[in-house]
Amino acid sequence: MTVPARLKEHLERNHVSYFSIQHPPARSAQYAASLLHVAGKEVAKTVVLRAGKQVLLAVLPASYHVNLKKLSAFVGVPAQLVEEQECITLFPDCQPGAVPPFGEMYGLRVYLDSALADDPEIVFCAGTLSESISLGNADFARIAKPRVCCFAEPGDPVMRQAQAADMHDIGGSE
Repeated sequence: MTVPARLKEHLERNHVSYFSIQHPPARSAQYAASLLHVAGKEVAKTVVLRAGKQVLLAVLPASYHVNLKKLSAFVGVPAQLVEEQECITLFPDCQPGAVPPFGEMYGLRVYLDSALADDPEIVFCAGTLSESISLGNADFARIAKPRVCCFAEPGDPVMRQAQAADMHDIGGSE
């Protein structure tokens, strides 16, 4: 699959200079970062969420996870992950798991984690698992108009829970 025409047209219509990066299919942004030989913090991932009746996009570093409590507090209503099947319906021109961070193309609000806000460039999946796009963060902010807030935390929450459990076991609980 190639970059969706809607995304290419959107970037060109907004006079955005970008470059496309081909890579083997990557089912996660963290894996894409490893294929691109960059740190996970340097690649953005897009997470699709529902907050009340509103669907929104959360954009954060690949090596981070969404803290739903923090994002819910910022949005004002509880947020939860959207199921992949619904994403297929919402983003028919994208491969599953490859939603680009331009919510305005789909009528959705974008929330950008502050960990990415000051980076000079942003790299993200381009609607396909085998291509990423790199562009200036100022251009991204100009056209996506994200709300910047702190809602992401480093690491995988499942791994952190497992590590905490291991630390509890080390402490001698029986």
